[in-house]
Amino acid sequence: MIPTVVWGTGNVGRAAVRAVDAHPDLTLAAVLVHDPAKVGVDAGELAGMERVLGVAATDDVAAVLAARPRAVVYAASGDLRPDEALDDVVRAVRGGAAVVTPALYPLYDQRGAPPEFRDPVLAAVAEGGGSLFVSGVDPGWGNDVLPLLVSGLGSTIEAVRCQEIFDYSTYDQEASVRDLIGMGHPMDYEPLMLAPSVPTMVWGGQIRLMARALDVRIDEIRETMARHPLDETVHTRTMGEFAAGTQGAVRFEVQGIVDGVPRIVIEHVTRIHPSCAPHWPTPPDGGDGAHKVIVEGRPRIEVTVEATDEGENRSAGGNATAVGRLVNALDWLVSAEPGLYDALDVPLRPAAGRLGRK
Repeated sequence: MIPTVVWGTGNVGRAAVRAVDAHPDLTLAAVLVHDPAKVGVDAGELAGMERVLGVAATDDVAAVLAARPRAVVYAASGDLRPDEALDDVVRAVRGGAAVVTPALYPLYDQRGAPPEFRDPVLAAVAEGGGSLFVSGVDPGWGNDVLPLLVSGLGSTIEAVRCQEIFDYSTYDQEASVRDLIGMGHPMDYEPLMLAPSVPTMVWGGQIRLMARALDVRIDEIRETMARHPLDETVHTRTMGEFAAGTQGAVRFEVQGIVDGVPRIVIEHVTRIHPSCAPHWPTPPDGGDGAHKVIVEGRPRIEVTVEATDEGENRSAGGNATAVGRLVNALDWLVSAEPGLYDALDVPLRPAAGRLGRK
Protein backbone atom coordinates (compact mmCIF):
# COMPACT_ATOMS: atom_id res chain seq x y z
CA MET A 1 0.00 0.00 0.00
CA ILE A 2 1.19 3.49 -0.88
CA PRO A 3 0.82 6.02 1.98
CA THR A 4 -0.88 9.02 0.37
CA VAL A 5 -1.52 12.56 1.60
CA VAL A 6 -4.39 14.72 0.35
CA TRP A 7 -3.44 18.40 0.68
CA GLY A 8 -6.61 20.52 0.63
CA THR A 9 -10.29 19.58 0.99
CA GLY A 10 -12.17 21.90 -1.37
CA ASN A 11 -13.92 20.79 -4.56
CA VAL A 12 -10.85 18.83 -5.69
CA GLY A 13 -9.73 17.63 -2.27
CA ARG A 14 -13.10 16.11 -1.33
CA ALA A 15 -13.04 13.99 -4.47
CA ALA A 16 -9.38 13.14 -3.87
CA VAL A 17 -10.05 11.75 -0.41
CA ARG A 18 -12.77 9.52 -1.84
CA ALA A 19 -10.57 8.41 -4.75
CA VAL A 20 -7.59 7.57 -2.54
CA ASP A 21 -9.82 5.62 -0.16
CA ALA A 22 -11.26 3.63 -3.09
CA HIS A 23 -7.94 2.78 -4.73
CA PRO A 24 -6.72 -0.75 -3.88
CA ASP A 25 -3.04 0.27 -3.88
CA LEU A 26 -3.32 3.52 -1.88
CA THR A 27 -3.91 4.20 1.79
CA LEU A 28 -4.88 7.62 3.17
CA ALA A 29 -2.04 8.64 5.46
CA ALA A 30 -2.94 12.27 6.21
CA VAL A 31 -5.15 15.17 5.16
CA LEU A 32 -3.80 18.72 5.23
CA VAL A 33 -6.14 21.70 5.60
CA HIS A 34 -5.77 25.47 5.86
CA ASP A 35 -9.04 26.34 7.60
CA PRO A 36 -8.66 26.07 11.41
CA ALA A 37 -12.29 24.92 11.61
CA LYS A 38 -11.38 21.75 9.71
CA VAL A 39 -8.45 20.76 11.94
CA GLY A 40 -9.29 17.57 13.83
CA VAL A 41 -12.28 16.73 11.64
CA ASP A 42 -12.31 13.21 10.21
CA ALA A 43 -11.43 12.96 6.52
CA GLY A 44 -14.58 11.00 5.78
CA GLU A 45 -16.73 13.85 7.06
CA LEU A 46 -14.76 16.45 5.08
CA ALA A 47 -15.17 14.35 1.93
CA GLY A 48 -18.93 13.98 2.37
CA MET A 49 -18.68 10.25 2.96
CA GLU A 50 -21.05 8.25 5.13
CA ARG A 51 -18.35 6.65 7.22
CA VAL A 52 -15.39 7.57 9.39
CA LEU A 53 -11.96 7.03 7.84
CA GLY A 54 -9.98 7.42 11.06
CA VAL A 55 -7.75 10.17 9.65
CA ALA A 56 -8.11 13.55 11.36
CA ALA A 57 -7.27 16.61 9.30
CA THR A 58 -4.24 18.65 10.34
CA ASP A 59 -2.60 21.93 9.39
CA ASP A 60 0.89 20.78 10.39
CA VAL A 61 2.55 20.60 6.97
CA ALA A 62 6.03 20.06 8.39
CA ALA A 63 4.99 17.05 10.45
CA VAL A 64 3.10 15.43 7.58
CA LEU A 65 5.96 15.83 5.11
CA ALA A 66 8.52 14.76 7.74
CA ALA A 67 6.83 11.33 7.69
CA ARG A 68 7.96 11.14 4.02
CA PRO A 69 4.73 10.01 2.37
CA ARG A 70 5.26 8.19 -0.90
CA ALA A 71 2.44 10.09 -2.63
CA VAL A 72 0.74 13.49 -2.36
CA VAL A 73 -2.41 14.79 -4.04
CA TYR A 74 -1.96 18.56 -3.98
CA ALA A 75 -5.56 19.80 -4.11
CA ALA A 76 -5.08 23.37 -2.89
CA SER A 77 -5.90 26.08 -5.42
CA GLY A 78 -3.17 27.80 -7.40
CA ASP A 79 -5.42 30.30 -9.20
CA LEU A 80 -4.51 33.29 -7.04
CA ARG A 81 -1.38 31.86 -5.38
CA PRO A 82 0.73 30.19 -8.08
CA ASP A 83 4.04 30.93 -6.35
CA GLU A 84 2.87 29.48 -3.04
CA ALA A 85 1.41 26.42 -4.78
CA LEU A 86 4.68 25.85 -6.61
CA ASP A 87 6.62 26.15 -3.34
CA ASP A 88 4.32 23.60 -1.68
CA VAL A 89 4.63 21.13 -4.54
CA VAL A 90 8.41 21.52 -4.75
CA ARG A 91 8.65 20.89 -1.02
CA ALA A 92 6.75 17.62 -1.35
CA VAL A 93 8.75 16.49 -4.41
CA ARG A 94 12.00 17.30 -2.63
CA GLY A 95 10.83 15.04 0.19
CA GLY A 96 10.67 12.13 -2.25
CA ALA A 97 6.92 12.02 -2.88
CA ALA A 98 5.16 11.32 -6.15
CA VAL A 99 2.93 14.40 -6.44
CA VAL A 100 -0.13 14.95 -8.62
CA THR A 101 -1.99 18.26 -8.91
CA PRO A 102 -4.22 20.35 -11.18
CA ALA A 103 -2.95 23.60 -9.62
CA LEU A 104 0.07 24.49 -11.78
CA TYR A 105 -1.23 25.43 -15.25
CA PRO A 106 2.19 26.17 -16.79
CA LEU A 107 3.25 22.55 -16.20
CA TYR A 108 0.45 20.93 -18.23
CA ASP A 109 3.03 20.85 -21.03
CA GLN A 110 6.10 20.43 -18.87
CA ARG A 111 8.53 20.45 -21.78
CA GLY A 112 7.42 23.91 -22.87
CA ALA A 113 6.92 25.29 -19.36
CA PRO A 114 8.57 28.56 -18.31
CA PRO A 115 11.92 27.99 -16.56
CA GLU A 116 10.66 29.66 -13.38
CA PHE A 117 8.20 26.78 -12.99
CA ARG A 118 10.14 23.90 -14.54
CA ASP A 119 13.59 24.45 -13.05
CA PRO A 120 12.60 24.34 -9.34
CA VAL A 121 10.72 21.08 -9.90
CA LEU A 122 13.61 19.47 -11.75
CA ALA A 123 15.99 20.56 -8.99
CA ALA A 124 13.67 19.03 -6.37
CA VAL A 125 13.44 15.79 -8.37
CA ALA A 126 17.24 15.58 -8.55
CA GLU A 127 17.64 16.35 -4.86
CA GLY A 128 14.87 14.26 -3.32
CA GLY A 129 13.88 11.65 -5.90
CA GLY A 130 10.21 12.59 -6.12
CA SER A 131 7.99 13.01 -9.17
CA LEU A 132 5.31 15.39 -10.44
CA PHE A 133 2.37 14.99 -12.82
CA VAL A 134 0.09 17.96 -13.53
CA SER A 135 -3.29 17.54 -15.24
CA GLY A 136 -6.14 20.04 -15.44
CA VAL A 137 -9.29 20.22 -13.37
CA ASP A 138 -11.46 21.31 -16.29
CA PRO A 139 -10.87 18.24 -16.74
CA GLY A 140 -7.40 17.68 -18.16
CA TRP A 141 -8.21 14.39 -19.89
CA GLY A 142 -10.83 16.25 -21.96
CA ASN A 143 -8.10 18.40 -23.48
CA ASP A 144 -5.40 15.79 -24.04
CA VAL A 145 -5.83 12.00 -23.81
CA LEU A 146 -9.49 11.83 -24.95
CA PRO A 147 -9.17 14.01 -28.09
CA LEU A 148 -5.92 12.29 -29.00
CA LEU A 149 -7.53 8.87 -28.60
CA VAL A 150 -10.53 9.89 -30.70
CA SER A 151 -8.31 11.41 -33.40
CA GLY A 152 -6.85 7.95 -33.95
CA LEU A 153 -10.24 6.69 -35.13
CA GLY A 154 -10.30 8.97 -38.18
CA SER A 155 -8.88 8.67 -41.67
CA THR A 156 -8.42 12.38 -42.36
CA ILE A 157 -8.29 15.02 -39.63
CA GLU A 158 -9.08 18.68 -40.31
CA ALA A 159 -9.47 20.00 -36.78
CA VAL A 160 -9.82 18.89 -33.17
CA ARG A 161 -12.15 20.82 -30.85
CA CYS A 162 -12.51 20.27 -27.10
CA GLN A 163 -15.57 21.88 -25.51
CA GLU A 164 -16.70 22.51 -21.96
CA ILE A 165 -20.34 23.65 -21.86
CA PHE A 166 -21.56 24.33 -18.32
CA ASP A 167 -24.09 26.08 -16.13
CA TYR A 168 -21.76 27.47 -13.48
CA SER A 169 -24.51 28.05 -10.94
CA THR A 170 -23.86 24.39 -10.07
CA TYR A 171 -20.19 25.04 -9.30
CA ASP A 172 -19.41 25.06 -5.58
CA GLN A 173 -17.07 28.06 -5.59
CA GLU A 174 -19.08 31.26 -5.71
CA ALA A 175 -16.14 33.67 -5.34
CA SER A 176 -14.48 32.21 -8.43
CA VAL A 177 -17.70 32.25 -10.46
CA ARG A 178 -18.50 35.85 -9.58
CA ASP A 179 -15.09 37.47 -9.32
CA LEU A 180 -12.62 35.42 -11.36
CA ILE A 181 -15.06 34.73 -14.21
CA GLY A 182 -17.23 37.82 -13.77
CA MET A 183 -20.75 36.38 -13.53
CA GLY A 184 -23.13 38.96 -12.06
CA HIS A 185 -20.69 41.85 -12.50
CA PRO A 186 -21.34 44.81 -14.82
CA MET A 187 -20.23 44.25 -18.40
CA ASP A 188 -17.39 46.76 -18.00
CA TYR A 189 -15.90 44.68 -15.15
CA GLU A 190 -12.69 42.94 -16.21
CA PRO A 191 -12.52 39.46 -14.65
CA LEU A 192 -9.04 38.05 -14.19
CA MET A 193 -9.69 34.72 -15.92
CA LEU A 194 -10.94 36.48 -19.06
CA ALA A 195 -8.13 39.03 -19.34
CA PRO A 196 -6.09 38.88 -22.56
CA SER A 197 -3.38 36.16 -22.46
CA VAL A 198 -4.80 34.49 -19.32
CA PRO A 199 -6.76 31.77 -21.21
CA THR A 200 -3.57 31.01 -23.15
CA MET A 201 -1.60 30.85 -19.91
CA VAL A 202 -4.10 28.32 -18.54
CA TRP A 203 -4.91 26.20 -21.60
CA GLY A 204 -2.06 26.94 -24.01
CA GLY A 205 0.01 24.10 -22.59
CA GLN A 206 -2.71 21.61 -23.53
CA ILE A 207 -2.81 23.03 -27.07
CA ARG A 208 0.96 22.51 -27.35
CA LEU A 209 0.67 19.05 -25.81
CA MET A 210 -1.89 17.94 -28.41
CA ALA A 211 0.16 19.49 -31.21
CA ARG A 212 3.20 17.50 -30.09
CA ALA A 213 1.21 14.27 -30.07
CA LEU A 214 -0.33 15.03 -33.48
CA ASP A 215 3.11 15.90 -34.89
CA VAL A 216 2.17 19.38 -36.10
CA ARG A 217 3.88 22.70 -35.59
CA ILE A 218 1.87 25.48 -33.98
CA ASP A 219 2.41 28.85 -35.66
CA GLU A 220 0.83 30.74 -32.79
CA ILE A 221 -1.89 30.51 -30.16
CA ARG A 222 -4.83 32.89 -30.53
CA GLU A 223 -7.74 33.75 -28.27
CA THR A 224 -11.35 34.71 -29.00
CA MET A 225 -13.66 36.08 -26.33
CA ALA A 226 -17.37 36.92 -26.18
CA ARG A 227 -19.45 37.94 -23.17
CA HIS A 228 -23.23 38.16 -22.96
CA PRO A 229 -25.44 40.03 -20.47
CA LEU A 230 -28.50 38.63 -18.78
CA ASP A 231 -31.74 39.83 -20.38
CA GLU A 232 -33.61 39.39 -17.11
CA THR A 233 -32.68 39.05 -13.46
CA VAL A 234 -32.34 35.39 -12.54
CA HIS A 235 -32.35 33.57 -9.21
CA THR A 236 -30.13 30.51 -8.78
CA ARG A 237 -30.57 27.80 -6.19
CA THR A 238 -26.93 27.88 -5.08
CA MET A 239 -25.73 31.47 -5.58
CA GLY A 240 -28.73 33.72 -5.26
CA GLU A 241 -29.54 36.60 -7.59
CA PHE A 242 -27.82 37.74 -10.77
CA ALA A 243 -29.14 41.04 -12.07
CA ALA A 244 -30.33 41.85 -15.56
CA GLY A 245 -27.65 43.58 -17.60
CA THR A 246 -24.77 41.93 -15.75
CA GLN A 247 -22.58 39.24 -17.27
CA GLY A 248 -24.54 36.02 -17.59
CA ALA A 249 -22.49 34.02 -20.08
CA VAL A 250 -19.02 33.87 -21.56
CA ARG A 251 -17.62 32.01 -24.55
CA PHE A 252 -13.95 31.83 -25.41
CA GLU A 253 -11.58 29.80 -27.53
CA VAL A 254 -7.87 29.08 -27.24
CA GLN A 255 -6.78 28.20 -30.77
CA GLY A 256 -3.69 26.42 -31.98
CA ILE A 257 -2.99 27.87 -35.43
CA VAL A 258 -1.43 25.55 -38.01
CA ASP A 259 -0.61 27.07 -41.42
CA GLY A 260 -2.91 29.98 -40.66
CA VAL A 261 -5.92 27.84 -39.69
CA PRO A 262 -7.31 27.03 -36.20
CA ARG A 263 -6.69 23.28 -36.08
CA ILE A 264 -6.59 22.54 -32.33
CA VAL A 265 -9.19 24.42 -30.28
CA ILE A 266 -10.20 24.44 -26.62
CA GLU A 267 -13.57 26.16 -26.21
CA HIS A 268 -15.49 27.05 -23.06
CA VAL A 269 -19.15 28.08 -23.03
CA THR A 270 -20.15 29.06 -19.51
CA ARG A 271 -23.50 30.36 -18.28
CA ILE A 272 -24.95 31.30 -14.95
CA HIS A 273 -28.44 30.43 -16.22
CA PRO A 274 -29.62 28.45 -19.27
CA SER A 275 -31.71 31.41 -20.48
CA CYS A 276 -28.59 33.44 -21.26
CA ALA A 277 -27.08 33.25 -24.78
CA PRO A 278 -29.32 30.36 -25.91
CA HIS A 279 -27.84 30.69 -29.43
CA TRP A 280 -24.48 29.46 -28.14
CA PRO A 281 -23.77 25.70 -27.86
CA THR A 282 -25.72 23.87 -25.16
CA PRO A 283 -25.30 20.42 -23.60
CA PRO A 284 -26.79 17.78 -25.92
CA ASP A 285 -29.39 16.66 -23.38
CA GLY A 286 -30.21 20.16 -22.11
CA GLY A 287 -28.64 19.38 -18.74
CA ASP A 288 -26.29 21.38 -16.56
CA GLY A 289 -23.07 20.54 -18.38
CA ALA A 290 -21.04 18.34 -20.65
CA HIS A 291 -17.58 17.91 -22.09
CA LYS A 292 -17.32 17.25 -25.81
CA VAL A 293 -14.61 16.32 -28.28
CA ILE A 294 -15.29 16.97 -31.95
CA VAL A 295 -12.91 15.69 -34.61
CA GLU A 296 -13.66 17.33 -37.94
CA GLY A 297 -12.62 15.12 -40.81
CA ARG A 298 -13.65 11.87 -42.39
CA PRO A 299 -15.46 10.49 -40.61
CA ARG A 300 -16.65 13.36 -38.42
CA ILE A 301 -16.52 12.13 -34.83
CA GLU A 302 -18.25 13.66 -31.82
CA VAL A 303 -17.96 12.31 -28.29
CA THR A 304 -19.88 13.69 -25.29
CA VAL A 305 -18.98 12.91 -21.67
CA GLU A 306 -21.39 13.69 -18.84
CA ALA A 307 -20.29 12.87 -15.30
CA THR A 308 -22.22 13.41 -12.07
CA ASP A 309 -21.23 13.30 -8.41
CA GLU A 310 -22.28 14.76 -5.07
CA GLY A 311 -26.01 14.62 -5.66
CA GLU A 312 -26.15 14.43 -9.46
CA ASN A 313 -24.03 17.56 -9.81
CA ARG A 314 -22.19 17.67 -13.14
CA SER A 315 -19.62 20.24 -12.03
CA ALA A 316 -18.72 17.91 -9.17
CA GLY A 317 -18.70 15.04 -11.65
CA GLY A 318 -16.21 16.85 -13.87
CA ASN A 319 -14.01 17.54 -10.85
CA ALA A 320 -14.20 13.89 -9.82
CA THR A 321 -13.06 12.64 -13.23
CA ALA A 322 -10.17 15.10 -13.23
CA VAL A 323 -9.20 13.83 -9.78
CA GLY A 324 -9.56 10.24 -10.95
CA ARG A 325 -7.02 10.82 -13.70
CA LEU A 326 -4.55 12.18 -11.14
CA VAL A 327 -5.08 9.77 -8.25
CA ASN A 328 -5.14 6.73 -10.54
CA ALA A 329 -1.71 7.76 -11.85
CA LEU A 330 -0.06 7.59 -8.43
CA ASP A 331 0.86 3.91 -8.39
CA TRP A 332 2.41 4.29 -11.86
CA LEU A 333 4.38 7.37 -10.74
CA VAL A 334 5.64 5.64 -7.62
CA SER A 335 7.01 2.77 -9.68
CA ALA A 336 8.44 4.99 -12.44
CA GLU A 337 11.77 6.78 -12.41
CA PRO A 338 11.79 10.12 -10.54
CA GLY A 339 10.89 12.91 -12.93
CA LEU A 340 8.57 15.60 -14.23
CA TYR A 341 5.79 14.05 -16.33
CA ASP A 342 2.88 15.20 -18.49
CA ALA A 343 -0.26 13.61 -19.93
CA LEU A 344 1.61 12.09 -22.87
CA ASP A 345 3.96 10.30 -20.48
CA VAL A 346 1.47 8.96 -17.94
CA PRO A 347 -0.79 6.18 -19.28
CA LEU A 348 -4.52 6.17 -18.68
CA ARG A 349 -5.17 2.59 -17.61
CA PRO A 350 -8.21 0.43 -16.88
CA ALA A 351 -9.56 0.44 -13.33
CA ALA A 352 -7.88 -2.88 -12.56
CA GLY A 353 -8.96 -4.38 -9.26
CA ARG A 354 -11.75 -1.85 -8.69
CA LEU A 355 -14.73 -3.25 -10.58
CA GLY A 356 -17.55 -3.82 -8.13
CA ARG A 357 -15.60 -2.47 -5.14
CA LYS A 358 -17.14 0.14 -2.84
